[in-house]
Amino acid sequence: MIKFLLFSLSFSHVFSIVASQALPSYSGRNGEWQLLHESVGISAMHMQLLHNNKVIIFDRTDFGPSNLSLPNGICRVDSSDTMLQTDCTAHSILYDIVTNGFRPLMIQTDTWCSSGAVLPNGTLVQTGGYNDGDRNIRSFTPCNDDEYCNWIEFPQSLIRRRWYASNQVLPDGRIIIVGGRRQFNYEFYPSSWNGFIFLDFLMETNDQGLENNLYPFLHLLPDGNLFIFANTRSILLDYNQNMVLKEFPKIPGDDPRNYPSSGSSVLLPLDENDAIIEPEIMVCGGAPRDSFIQAMQGIFIRATSTCGRLKVSVPNPSWTMEDMPMARVMGDMILLPTGDVLIINGAELGTAGWELGRGPVTRPIIYRPSDDVSNWRFSVMSPSPRPRMYHSSAILLTDGRILVSGSNPHVYYNFTNVEYPTDLSMESFSPPYLSPEYDPIRPRILSADEKMGYGGKLFWLSFQVQAYLTVNVLSVTIVAPSFATHSFSMNQRMVLLKIAGVTDIAPSTYNLVVAGPSTAEIAPPGYYMLFVVHAHVPSYGRWVKIG
Repeated sequence: MIKFLLFSLSFSHVFSIVASQALPSYSGRNGEWQLLHESVGISAMHMQLLHNNKVIIFDRTDFGPSNLSLPNGICRVDSSDTMLQTDCTAHSILYDIVTNGFRPLMIQTDTWCSSGAVLPNGTLVQTGGYNDGDRNIRSFTPCNDDEYCNWIEFPQSLIRRRWYASNQVLPDGRIIIVGGRRQFNYEFYPSSWNGFIFLDFLMETNDQGLENNLYPFLHLLPDGNLFIFANTRSILLDYNQNMVLKEFPKIPGDDPRNYPSSGSSVLLPLDENDAIIEPEIMVCGGAPRDSFIQAMQGIFIRATSTCGRLKVSVPNPSWTMEDMPMARVMGDMILLPTGDVLIINGAELGTAGWELGRGPVTRPIIYRPSDDVSNWRFSVMSPSPRPRMYHSSAILLTDGRILVSGSNPHVYYNFTNVEYPTDLSMESFSPPYLSPEYDPIRPRILSADEKMGYGGKLFWLSFQVQAYLTVNVLSVTIVAPSFATHSFSMNQRMVLLKIAGVTDIAPSTYNLVVAGPSTAEIAPPGYYMLFVVHAHVPSYGRWVKIG
C-alpha cells in the first residue's frame, strides 16, 4: 500500500472509482516509478493541485466521448460542440492523492489548451479554451469530502479569446492573462474595466505560420514586474503602467523555446537569506526553428539540448548556457522541495502538435542549480515504462512525489495501430530523496501555524528527525502549487525562508521559528506547500496560507 504520513482521510462515497491497492512499481537506483491507475478515463492535458490535497485534471471536450461516464445518467448538452452535441462522458476528474481515488467532474464548454491560476482563497480560476469555450471563465472551489463540488462556468467573461495563453497570480491577488493564438495583448481577472492592453512584443515574437510564442513563460519578479519570455526573446513588463521597461538579450542559439517548439522554464528559488534577492530564470529544451514544418513533412529533427540561466536584476544580464544529458522538447520543469529542478516527460525529436513528436524521453533528469558550475549539475533518473508525449503533464505533490499523467498526440483518443497510443494512465515518480535509506535524516512536521504573514512576521512549527545534524543543513521552503499544461507550470515558485531559531524540546524533537516572506511580490497571497529540508532530504509538506 502507498503510505502517507500527513493525513488519514476516509474514502468518501463521492470518490467512487478504483481501489488504492499498489500496482506494479518500476524502481531503480535513481528514483522510483509507481503505476497508480491503468486508466483514469481521460488524458491529463491540464493539472492543478488544490490545498485539500485533491488534484483537478481536465482534457478538452471536442474529440468525442472519453472513457469515463458522468454519474447518475448526467449528460452534457452543447449545440456548439464540434463532435458530440450530447455527451454523457466526463472530460475532467478530481483525484485524491491520499486515497488514490477519483471522481468525474462536469465541464460544459471546450477547455482545449487553456490556462489557469489559483486565487488567494484557494479557488482555481481556469481561463479560455477553444470554440464556445474560448472566452469563458470556469472556477472550482475545493470542498470537504462530504460535499459535492463541481465546475462553475461563466460564459463570455473574458475580454478576448484565450487559447494557448499563460496566467500569473499578482501581488494583489489578481491574475494577469497573457497572449494566446492571434492575441497580442493581455488582460486581468478580475478587471475593474472592460478592456485589454496591446503588447507589441507578442506580435514581434510570432513566427509567421509557426508561432513559436504561444504559452509564453511568465514569472513574477521580486520588484513586482513581470518577466515574459516568448520564442527566443524576453522582456520586463510593468503591468501597472503598461510599459516595457527592458528587453533582455536573446537566448543564444536561435532555437525557439515556446509552443510548438515547446521548451520549459522556471524561476529558480528565491532566497530570503540573501541580503539582496537576485531572481534568476532558467529555460530548458525546445526545438530548432523549422522543426514544426519539417515534422509536418515526416522529418523529425533533434530537439534542443541546452538550458539557459539569466540573472535578470544585474546591470548587464547575459545568458549562461549548459547542456542537458539529452535533447528534449515538451518536457516539464518542476521545482522540488530541495530547490533542485526536475525535468520530466517529452520527446527527443520533432515538436509539439498532432503526430509531430518522436523518440520519447522516458528518463527524468534532476538539475542542482546551487552546485558549482564546474561540476556536472545534471543527474539522470530511472526511466518510466510509458512514453509521455504531447498533452502530458506533471506536478509536485505534498508528499514530495511527482504526479505524471496524460499523453495524447492524436486529434482523437486513439489506442490502436499508432506508434504512441493515447495514454489514460496515472503514475507517480519518487525522486531519490524519498528513498527509505534517508529516513533517519528525514524531518517530520508535527505541528505548524496555518497562516503566515508578510514583513518577516515569525512563524512557528515543530518537527522530529531521528538523526539531527546541524542547523547549517536545515532549511524551510514554501512552494506554490502550479497549473501544469503544455510543458509550462504557471505560477510555480519557491521561496527559502529565513530561520530565526531552532530549539531542542525533546529527544529528536525541535521547535523551529522562521520569518515569513518579506513581501507579496516575493510570495503572492495564497496557499503554499511548506517543507522542512534537512541535509537535502525534505519532510512531507504542510499547507500554509500566506497573506
